[in-house]
Amino acid sequence: MRAVTIRDGNLSVEDHPDPDPGAGEVLVRVRAAGLNGADMMQRRGFYPAPPGAPQDIPGLELAGEVAACGPGADRFSTGDRVMGIVAGGGQAELAVVHERILMPVPENLTWVEAGGVPETFTTAHDGVFTQAALKPGERLLVHGGAGGVGTAAIQLAHASGARVTATVRNPDHRDAVAALGPEVVAPEGFEQHGPFDVILELVGAPNMAGNLEALGIWGRIMVIGISAGAKAEVNLGLAMQRRARILNSTLRPRPLEEKALTARAMERSVLPLLASGAVRVLVAETYPLEEAVAAYGRFAAGGKLGKIVLTTGG
Repeated sequence: MRAVTIRDGNLSVEDHPDPDPGAGEVLVRVRAAGLNGADMMQRRGFYPAPPGAPQDIPGLELAGEVAACGPGADRFSTGDRVMGIVAGGGQAELAVVHERILMPVPENLTWVEAGGVPETFTTAHDGVFTQAALKPGERLLVHGGAGGVGTAAIQLAHASGARVTATVRNPDHRDAVAALGPEVVAPEGFEQHGPFDVILELVGAPNMAGNLEALGIWGRIMVIGISAGAKAEVNLGLAMQRRARILNSTLRPRPLEEKALTARAMERSVLPLLASGAVRVLVAETYPLEEAVAAYGRFAAGGKLGKIVLTTGG
């Protein structure tokens, strides 16, 4: 099979042996795989894959057809359309995924759209609802509202009846993000638009001081992105006044049981919204797998609206 390959920080597309599914696993013929910030960090050597995942093939989400089922794997049949998060190896023509992490692809989604669902929508739903416990009528602030996770979180929160505000740095994208339902503001001075019950932090350390200022009483800050920096100075006195909770999370290193729980939550709460068209996958650009180097360059350039997705033949 062909796969995106990282060697000493350099990116290429190379031949690899076809993987074989083990007990409870499914071999997926990948049709589309989204790019994420974690892939960029892995390429730079800052975010290695956890044990058991391919160390040299990036990719945290994929969509494709079931090519074969390993022993004891009976949730899906050959030819079924599936999608799911993986700890690595998603940016390849073939990938092995445990059946409990996979989800059915709604009939109305294209391969490209499905390839941009698992990581972004799972991250958004888990962070905003499962962990930060956003409720209807509460106020949510999403930092980095034009990205894949940002646009997913905005739509899910809006569909739930929450009131959403999003920061978007690129003025050219503000109208498109506003069309998803939130109030859109510039990152500078976002504190003036609070108080917020939940703040989804997708940017990192530079926002933390302002986040505490913008937080309402019993507010929650959910940190799932630190691309702009990991170290911040926190005013603990202000945090105490707000009775603030600062939550932090990653998906990739979680054990199988926890990832399976996020997949079931997706099936209950998110897939029906995708199937009905109430929420949608915003795709900025697509690239063939063989042009992965160009796709990574486009991601690194920033300023995109939605997902960048790699596609394979078929």
